[in-house]
Amino acid sequence: MPEFDKDLRSIQQARRMMVSAREAQKVWGFATQAEVDRVCEAMAKAAYGAAERLGRMAAEETGFGVPEHKKIKNQFASQAVWEEIKDVKTVGIIKKDEVKKLYQIAWPMGVIAALTPSTNPTSTVINKILMAIKARNAIVIAPHPSAVNCCVETAKLMDKAAVEAGAPEGLIHCMSEVTLPGTDELLSHKYTALILATGGSGMVRVAHSKGKPAYGVGPGNVPVYVDRSADLEKAARYIVNSKAFDYSLICATEQSVVADRPIAARLKELMQAQGAYWVSPAEAEALRPILFFPNGAIDASAVGKSPQFLAAKAGFQIPEGTRILVADLQHVGKEEPLSREKLTPVLGFFIEDGWEAGCERCLELINFGGRGHSLIIHATNEDIIYAFGLEKPVFRIGVNTMGTLGMIGYTTGISPSLTLGSGGVGGAITGDNIDVHHLYNVKRMAFEIRQPPLEAFQPGRVPAGSAQAPDYQALEKLVQDTVMEILGKK
Repeated sequence: MPEFDKDLRSIQQARRMMVSAREAQKVWGFATQAEVDRVCEAMAKAAYGAAERLGRMAAEETGFGVPEHKKIKNQFASQAVWEEIKDVKTVGIIKKDEVKKLYQIAWPMGVIAALTPSTNPTSTVINKILMAIKARNAIVIAPHPSAVNCCVETAKLMDKAAVEAGAPEGLIHCMSEVTLPGTDELLSHKYTALILATGGSGMVRVAHSKGKPAYGVGPGNVPVYVDRSADLEKAARYIVNSKAFDYSLICATEQSVVADRPIAARLKELMQAQGAYWVSPAEAEALRPILFFPNGAIDASAVGKSPQFLAAKAGFQIPEGTRILVADLQHVGKEEPLSREKLTPVLGFFIEDGWEAGCERCLELINFGGRGHSLIIHATNEDIIYAFGLEKPVFRIGVNTMGTLGMIGYTTGISPSLTLGSGGVGGAITGDNIDVHHLYNVKRMAFEIRQPPLEAFQPGRVPAGSAQAPDYQALEKLVQDTVMEILGKK
């Protein structure tokens, strides 16, 4: 069938879904808090119950990652996210300040256009649907073309649960005809109130170019610094487990270790005991061209693949039980592809003498494709921990935890989410983990709490001086006196 026919079908599907979502949202926007919570709880339960099946579908369709780990991500996106937001008020007055007589009122955005990635497809769909519906929005999802079926199935089962729990039909949609023109139509549609984009840098740039409010996330080239004060056994166990989780598909996964020189050899031994295989210089050279194209772009055929697959493709053998591959590195930048973000269980390993040198190396890695994202530090010296937190241009600093699970909020107190903002330094509007609070507007109802300067508004009064030219000095003094009175200094 001609390609333009597919494009036309995709464009038409996007338009049809947006209109349907808009009509449903007009009804859902007036739902009560009880109705909202009942529907969201039903969706969360349905997604949690299907977590294993959806994880297997995602792995089979995309060829990425580990089905058992995708099940965990689906459970996290449903149960953990719901537990976090279930008591959040999203209807009516959500906050009162009786002193200032200021009331905050939640108001839905409207229809959200959501882009989801191939790396974490079903879990991201679950996460975004729950947040959107909790905030009384409708949502239309454009999945990555290589993950259409599993995303459509996820949206379908959540929509069914929502309707059975009392939501209007048409509130949740997922495109099955996905092309660039169709996705562009979705993002540009007159009913699109907000774009919620999770994926690669190119897709996020497109989302930000549509003249619509947009939350987009950038790449994460996450360094993990291991200080001489660290619990090395825990650090080694966490780094290897985190990097091996779902074959490193979460953007907050550690990409390079920066080891303090006095403990580097011991850390290596402990990581090897956890299943890390140190590649030789020749094996590292063989890995580079199978992970990246000459221009630095990631080769999708290596994304989310096992270390055994990568080693075989690169032409060398690894021991049975190998969980990750580690390469000793000396440089950061285009001349060293392995210092980039690697969506695969390959980890860089740098050695630096002292935390100051480690700090500089981490900054190099962050600035080479990870600005605004995340940093992990293993240490017990609080001065060093705080120095890293204060100085790094990232918005998530994980302390003695896994990058993979810590930065999405599984093992830390960070808001549970699979959409991680990279802030202004990373080209995004926020550095937060995107949650339900980002998906509704807040109206402010304000009552008068102090009198205006009535003497400035007396009928017929003309300030001293020329009738044509007001006495600006007198006006300035009046303003200053009023401000001082408000501040309680007069």
